[in-house]
Amino acid sequence: MIPNRLQIYLYIIFAIFILLSCQKNNDDIIIIPNNKTEVKKLIIVADRFYNNKNFDSAFYYYNKVKFICNPITDSENFVSTVNRMAEIQQNQGDYTGSESTVTEAIPYLKYIKNPEYAWNTYITLSINFLNTYDYKKAILYNQKAFELKSKPWQKLAAENNIAIILIEEEKYHESLEIFLRLLSKKEVTSDDEFHSKVLDNTGFCYFKINDSENAIRYFNKGLEIRQKGKKTFDLGKSYFHFAKYYEKRNPSLAKKYMLSSYTQFTISNSVDERMESLKLLITNSSDRELKKYSVIYVNLVDSIFEVRQKAKNQFAKIKYDSKKDRDENLKLKTHKVENQLQIEKQKNRNIISYIIIIFTLSLILVLYFYLTSRGNKEKIEATYNSETRIAKKLHDELANDIYHTMAFAENKNLSLVENREHLINNLDAIYSRTRDISKENNPIITSEKYIFYLEEMIAGFNTPHLYLLVNNIDTISWDKIDKNKKITVYRVLQELLVNMKKHSDATLVSITFKATYKSIIVNYTDNGKGIDLNNITFRNGLHNAENRILAIKGKIDIHTAPKKGFKVFFEFPL
Repeated sequence: MIPNRLQIYLYIIFAIFILLSCQKNNDDIIIIPNNKTEVKKLIIVADRFYNNKNFDSAFYYYNKVKFICNPITDSENFVSTVNRMAEIQQNQGDYTGSESTVTEAIPYLKYIKNPEYAWNTYITLSINFLNTYDYKKAILYNQKAFELKSKPWQKLAAENNIAIILIEEEKYHESLEIFLRLLSKKEVTSDDEFHSKVLDNTGFCYFKINDSENAIRYFNKGLEIRQKGKKTFDLGKSYFHFAKYYEKRNPSLAKKYMLSSYTQFTISNSVDERMESLKLLITNSSDRELKKYSVIYVNLVDSIFEVRQKAKNQFAKIKYDSKKDRDENLKLKTHKVENQLQIEKQKNRNIISYIIIIFTLSLILVLYFYLTSRGNKEKIEATYNSETRIAKKLHDELANDIYHTMAFAENKNLSLVENREHLINNLDAIYSRTRDISKENNPIITSEKYIFYLEEMIAGFNTPHLYLLVNNIDTISWDKIDKNKKITVYRVLQELLVNMKKHSDATLVSITFKATYKSIIVNYTDNGKGIDLNNITFRNGLHNAENRILAIKGKIDIHTAPKKGFKVFFEFPL
């Protein structure tokens, strides 16, 4: 917070410039030049980097385009640029960041007549939701893409995406119905890549409904086309499905397909699919092979988390630095215009005017250096605290799990089914934990979309065995609440829900919001097994929540006992 005396000085400076600006004549009007030429030049540079797969540089230049492009008068360039940025983030596994980026394009789709731009936006969103397991929204945006007046192949692609999502939901009969309909379309059969994909997925649906004869027939048709095309990712998909098909029927043949699938996915650098092949190899291996693939899996999980986290941080930094540069350029332009105005008016001013100008400029410099120094210090402290917390979480939760898993693989007889299943469950838990840590440290949106992201975070803890009830969240005027307080509410509820998920075995959670004329009240309740506060196993989490509430001058009460559920009340001033 800026001291009250500095606030008064700021008001004085503002009043002075208002008075001086009133003396401007029509010659002082600033004309903003048309920047479409600059936009086109930057897009050419960005596209060149993108085509050469230099995605960091491509993202940097696309981001520069986004900041100087007018989204209303030049909406096509703006939307296509945002879509390309989201695609780059998506390819790096940053699905949350990609969703945040591509959402910026939605308000400006109405200014574009060509439906292709909207189609790209909706498809990108659907892929992000598919990879974050929000199948309902994934289908919704594919349906939006299908309803556009787009090209026939684009409609068929949207249908194909819906069928793939239905497979993820284990609705194999519904998915099969769509795939068979697609196979009757000439747009599908005339495109080898599209045709082979539909054939392979059709075979997989037949496999899942135990129609082995049709399954192997469609698998073979798809593989025959893919072997001609020699695309490593597509071949990996076919080999993976063959491995699943022969897993129980012919284990030795299945093992060959597993290795072929793993090899093709490794060549195509398809990390998630490579991990799926490794999991299949672990399930169907023993002794030294099992140990070998388990170590590869653990190392791959660790490297994926590191690479994707670096990519997220890099893209976030590019966006932040661009915004910072733009703001600084606007400040410089403002100062330049003000200085020119002062020079033009100098001839008609007396000594008092000179004194006011000198005093004003001096005070601006003092305030600028003071606020810059203070902001940098707070940023460094916040970064240090965040890094310390993430490092502790990685050490306490992830490193120990990896060590115990590797020790288990070395010391146990992995030829036993129960030991092998135990190992696979541990590996899945490690991978899920890395995703959770990454998600917990995403930046929080505190703009007008805050309520959307808050509800989305809460809904992310929903499971088939847990019912989450949120009351009166829309009655709060969130836009009138301080940014730090909104971040605190988000993080405290996230901490409580994470603890609930890990420890409580709750089936019902209720979160109720209430606003009074001077404060906000939040009640959290779950019907879990409760805890003994004197023997608590996750004190750090509650301690973090308490510190956050106290930092915004609020108060927090916790009521719980074994088998009595868990209740938290916290309140903070507006």
